[in-house]
Amino acid sequence: MPMGIATSMNDPSSGAALSRLMTWLSPAFPVGAFTYSHGLEWAVEDGTVTSSAALTAWLSDILCHGAGRSDAILLVTAFRAASEERTKDLFEVAEFAYALQPSKERRLESGAQGRAFVTAIADTWGAPTLVDLAGRLAPNPVAYPVAVAVAAADHQLPLAETVEAYLTAFAANLVSAAVRAVPLGQTEGQRAIRDLVPVISAVAADALLASPDDLGGACLRADIASMAHETQYTRLFRS
Repeated sequence: MPMGIATSMNDPSSGAALSRLMTWLSPAFPVGAFTYSHGLEWAVEDGTVTSSAALTAWLSDILCHGAGRSDAILLVTAFRAASEERTKDLFEVAEFAYALQPSKERRLESGAQGRAFVTAIADTWGAPTLVDLAGRLAPNPVAYPVAVAVAAADHQLPLAETVEAYLTAFAANLVSAAVRAVPLGQTEGQRAIRDLVPVISAVAADALLASPDDLGGACLRADIASMAHETQYTRLFRS
C-alpha cells in the first residue's frame, strides 16, 4: 500500500498531519492564491455570476467537471508516484499537469502558485522529492496540485485528507474572489462554501478511485472565461 494512504485522522500522528495541511493550504501561505480568480472575474463581468446561487453552480461545475476534478486526479497520481519512488512516472505526471492548462492565464495560475509553493516548502518544512522534481522540470515550474501532492508524500500525510483539503482551499479561494468581485457579503460567501462541502467530498472520493486515463474536462465556459480575462479592461486578478 502506498505510503500515507493507510494513515487515518484517528492516528496519534494525525494532529501533526492536519496542522501541516491547514498551514500549507491556508490563505496565509505565500503562494499568492488570492491574486487569481480562475476566470471567475470575467464571469462576473459578463453577468454569469452575480449571486451566491450562481457562484455555487459555477464552482460546482468546475469542481465536478473542470480543474477541480482534474487537479484532484493529478494530485492522487503524483502522490502515489512519489510515495512509491516511481521517479519517471512522477516526472511524466508533472509535465502533463503543466501542459494540461487550457489557457495562458490558467498556466500562470497553476505554475506560479506551484513555484511559490516549492520555494516556501523548501525554505521551511523541507521536501526532498519535491525539490528534486522542481530541479528536473526547470525552467518549467511544478504545477500547483503536483507540488502539494509531492510535499504531502514526502511528509507521509494521508492522501484522502490531502485531496479534500486541497479542493476545499481551491473552492474557498474562488469564493473569496467572488466576495470581492461580485461583490457578495461574507455571509453569502460562507453559505456558498457550506453548499460546496458535499461536492468537494464526492470529487475527492472519486479521484481516489480514478487514474490518469480518467482525466478530461467539460467546463468550456470556464475555460473561455479564463481566455477572455486576458483582455478584460478592468481587472483585480491575474486570471
